[in-house]
Amino acid sequence: MLVVPSVDILDGECVQLVGGKPGTGKSYGSPIVAAQRWVKEGASYLHIIDLNAAMGAGDNLDLIRKLLSEVNVKAQVGGGIRSLEKAMNLLRWGADKVIFGTAAIQWPTIVKEAIELVGGERVMVALDVRGGKLSIEGWRTQVEYSIIELAKKFEDMGVGSLLFTNVDVEGKMKGIPTDMIRTILRSVKIPLFVAGGVASLEDVRAVRDAGAAGLVIGRALYEGKIKLKQATEVAK
Repeated sequence: MLVVPSVDILDGECVQLVGGKPGTGKSYGSPIVAAQRWVKEGASYLHIIDLNAAMGAGDNLDLIRKLLSEVNVKAQVGGGIRSLEKAMNLLRWGADKVIFGTAAIQWPTIVKEAIELVGGERVMVALDVRGGKLSIEGWRTQVEYSIIELAKKFEDMGVGSLLFTNVDVEGKMKGIPTDMIRTILRSVKIPLFVAGGVASLEDVRAVRDAGAAGLVIGRALYEGKIKLKQATEVAK
């Protein structure tokens, strides 16, 4: 399993929010410095999210473009990608994968077109859950969709991987439930990345044992709850 440090960007700063809510969490300075830190500590892959774009409040595209050019590491990039043009720009700037969230639910043809242009392996779809329901639009809106049916739909479409985030535990460092992770993995064969709630190496082990292909870790790394090298060793 791949351990993927998260670099979430809000108003030009690297931040870790609690439950995705503005005004919570903490700033950790420059996103580029944060990304360089994780690469220096052994990260082979990063998870970069534009929180402003996800929330519909501007974007950090210039900064992300600079980060992708200056930090020598592969990265999956998401947050407010709601057009094919934006997705293609991010890939051209150096993103390894683009993550579609809201757009995948509201305008799935964008995802299909991206797959046709660059291949499914460079396209990831986020399935974010809050209170047992799918969350879109920067986790502010809950909609009535079956997570499992959506996972199957996107697998059939040719999406290369999925990202499952449990918003209820995001940023709280209280542990990560694995029931839904196992349920999704029983339903699809494409790689599943998991995010939200990691607090200890036991969480890393639990997600690994559940069968996930990748684990995104944010606040637990920034706050020193766990070390990247230790998490990577456990993930193996």
